[in-house]
Amino acid sequence: MLNIAVIGSGLAGLTAARQLQHAGHHVTVYEKAMGVSGRMSTRQTEIGGFDHGAQYFTASTARFRKEVSDWIKQGWVAEWDGRIVALEHGKVTTEKKRTVRYVAVPGMNALGKQLQHGLDVRTEHTITACERWNSQWLLRFRSPATAIEATAGPFDRIIMAVPAEQAAPLLSVVPELAAEASAVHMSPCWTMMLGFPFELNLPFDGAFVQSHRLNWIARDNAKPGRRAGERWIAQAGPAWSEEHLRDEPERVLEKMLKAFHEETGSQIQPMHAVVHRWAYAQAEKPVAADFLYSEEFGIGACGDWFSAGLEGGGKIEHAFLSALNLSKKISN
Repeated sequence: MLNIAVIGSGLAGLTAARQLQHAGHHVTVYEKAMGVSGRMSTRQTEIGGFDHGAQYFTASTARFRKEVSDWIKQGWVAEWDGRIVALEHGKVTTEKKRTVRYVAVPGMNALGKQLQHGLDVRTEHTITACERWNSQWLLRFRSPATAIEATAGPFDRIIMAVPAEQAAPLLSVVPELAAEASAVHMSPCWTMMLGFPFELNLPFDGAFVQSHRLNWIARDNAKPGRRAGERWIAQAGPAWSEEHLRDEPERVLEKMLKAFHEETGSQIQPMHAVVHRWAYAQAEKPVAADFLYSEEFGIGACGDWFSAGLEGGGKIEHAFLSALNLSKKISN
């Protein structure tokens, strides 16, 4: 039995932790936020929840379809049969072909909450360094519960299930892995959450937007299992988000709200309007591998910034397959 630390509790981290624990290893998950799920997040407000991270997911491989089928049987996930269109200059140009899209219920973060059951998850633990200790590892961390930086361990293996830019400095003890992670740039994403006093009556539930500012809008309450009430999500494109990465939230909200009105043709003012900045949303060029791993040192990384045998990256399926394959590598 190995003593393993997993850093990050998004889908990749939780998948790896569950697989390794099932294989008989002792696993501890460290998460810097107050809760699990990473970019599969849902923000709760007095008017209902907003899926302000990942909007939905698809399943193209037999292995992931099997997992999703199990999640559906458990009642954790449901199909979202929303009307999805392409939108350009405020006009619907095409209606997207029927694609099976899935969402967690009653919010995207609900899947992570289910997957963490039975795991030792330490939230509000920010890992600052990985240090070699004989043939094992120690983790340095900060936590509200400790007045000074503390140490956890020793661990036989460490898995980084965090964005590439966050993994790179922690992998610096193995320069070749750090170099590969450092070569990945993850684009940011500004997300806007809007709540309205009544329905906008738009002719779609989600839209891929061809505009300078926005690239996606969706009616959050159109998804299954959601609370009633008109709530919309709008996400800016990577180039615009990068350009305005350091802008004040109020300024970003003003610009994104203007774009939302222009693209939807609706001038109804929201009663709730906030933005959230994801500093590391999606890899511009994913690593053409399943994961990074040093057998010699017992340290590696997984996540949606790996292609994991599929086209591109950045999807929930990539995160799952990457974590699954790394956990198999460690257990073999």
